[in-house]
Order: sequence, then structure tokens, then C-alpha cells
Amino acid sequence: MFDAPARPAPLRIETEAPADAAAVEGLVLAAFGPGRFAKTAERLRERARIAAGFVAREDGRVVGSVRLWAITVGGAPALFLGPIAVAPDCRRAGLGADLVQACIEQAAKTGILLVGDLPYFGRFGFRPAPEARLTGPVDQRRVLWRGEGEPAGVVLPA
Repeated sequence: MFDAPARPAPLRIETEAPADAAAVEGLVLAAFGPGRFAKTAERLRERARIAAGFVAREDGRVVGSVRLWAITVGGAPALFLGPIAVAPDCRRAGLGADLVQACIEQAAKTGILLVGDLPYFGRFGFRPAPEARLTGPVDQRRVLWRGEGEPAGVVLPA
């Protein structure tokens, strides 16, 4: 008789807790490096408040994270998604998609703006937002929106 190998615990997406902050920062730093601080999206996040955050846990370890930030686009309330960070040993398992889906569910009917790749985010219903203007250099083709209407105007922290 033999024992079957233990199956790994499933990954769980949970609401980020204050105690997760250091682990989340570590994941983001590992994924994007210190160069992220020069990006316009990071400048916006520095001034916005976190509206919601999600982490993925595996055996108690934070292996993925994403946050939504309170913003306005042309004065209208919206959310800014990012960054998405996943531990190297957990990539290519759909975890990033699970984290994006958690944000979409949290946002309900509130529009979500992000800076990202349309081929990846298009499958979640994101589309180009050519009239949403971030206050700094950004590739406008990468500014994407998911929500009703077409966002227009300056993007600011709420």
C-alpha cells in the first residue's frame, strides 16, 4: 500500500489585509523593479487612495496582488487598476486573470481605467480610451477602459 502524493493547496483570492502590505510591495518590486517609480501610472497611484486590494495566497504565502485606486476621469468617479504582480513560480497559471476578475467584480458598475496591453486586457472587456488623459508621459494606445460610455478628460486621484 502506498500514500498518494499530497496535492498542493489551491490558490485563494482574498481581500488584501493591512498585514499583507510588505508582501505586496515585495511582489511589485520583484515584478517591476525600481523603474516603476518613474512611470506616470505610479505617480497617479502615489496620490490616490486604495479603493480595494486583492491577494492570492498559496499555503499562507502571498503569491499575487492587485489594487484598485480611486480616481476621476474628467471629474467622473472611476477606478484605476494596477499593478498586477505574481510571484515567478506562480506565473502562467492564470493567476493574473483571476486577480483582474476580482477587480471587475469589486468595481460592479464603476468604470475601470488602466495602462496595459489590449491583447491581454481585451478579453476582460477593456478597450482603448483615447480621450482619457493621464498627467504625464504615457503611450496613449495602452490607456484602456472597461465600463459604460467613453471616458474623457484628465485622470486625477479622487
